[in-house]
Amino acid sequence: MTTLRDAIDHYIAWQRSHGVKFVSGAYLLNSFCRRFHEDTECDAVIEAQVRAFLAGNGSLTRSRATRYGALAGFYRYAISRRYASCSPLPVNEPPRPRSAPPYIYSHDELKRIFGVIDECRRDARKLDAETFRTLILLLYGTGLRRGEACRLTVADVDLAEAVLTVRDTKFYKSRLVPVGPQLADVLRTYASHRAGRLMPAGIASNFLANRDGSPINGSSVRRAFAEVLRAAGIHTRDDGRGAPCVHSLRHSFAVHRLTSWYRQGADVQRLLPVLSTLLGHRDLNGTQAYLSMTPELLHEASQLFERYAHGESDE
Repeated sequence: MTTLRDAIDHYIAWQRSHGVKFVSGAYLLNSFCRRFHEDTECDAVIEAQVRAFLAGNGSLTRSRATRYGALAGFYRYAISRRYASCSPLPVNEPPRPRSAPPYIYSHDELKRIFGVIDECRRDARKLDAETFRTLILLLYGTGLRRGEACRLTVADVDLAEAVLTVRDTKFYKSRLVPVGPQLADVLRTYASHRAGRLMPAGIASNFLANRDGSPINGSSVRRAFAEVLRAAGIHTRDDGRGAPCVHSLRHSFAVHRLTSWYRQGADVQRLLPVLSTLLGHRDLNGTQAYLSMTPELLHEASQLFERYAHGESDE
């Protein structure tokens, strides 16, 4: 029989061969494997050991559900390859808890965010106000993930064509992301600012950089944005939504883009694949998580439905 260690290594390699980074899944499975002797076979694992890894029989948390999902995927693979004859996972695991809807910034909140950046970053030693403002505008204006924006190189930002080349994405695919005229002007202004800083790798250097030319650190961005949110008076609401954060800019981009399309009377169903491509999703299922209904979006969708119901045309 195949050892647990070998089976997990094969599964991780199989996932990555299909274009999945599989970072968190690999971490969880490796953590599970370290609980056993290196010669432990797949079929030697019992349910009690799995329950211990899942943190007992307590209430289902999202982290426990994530661990369960990682093991379930692995054992489906192991059984299909005959590395294991059966799954030791408990069969009475409750359904995965639903995540809170994402926080969507209102236009007023976005104005407040940009209104306090200069003051908040006035004494910053590395991540200055102009760089931070450009990053936030880029995230909200394109829907990029934070890491995607921070990894953009000077060569990836085509200012003449107003197009970004986004590489090393969540699914190992590159994509082209167009930017609007106003954001393009912001990027051109920042490019002039960036030209006065160190570029250790030439045009392969990071487009968004600290004062010393070094790449922007993700933890620095999160701390800076948390400070900006406090200064702007933006806090978690009592409406069951998640807490506001940098990633909420991506959610806001998607919802605001949808709202704009509804107001224009556009064919939203036809445009959804466009939004999915802009966000870098493999399919529409990935995009649905970002389309959290806000009162504003619900109103626009209802208005469009009313027009259709009464046979009105936008022509």
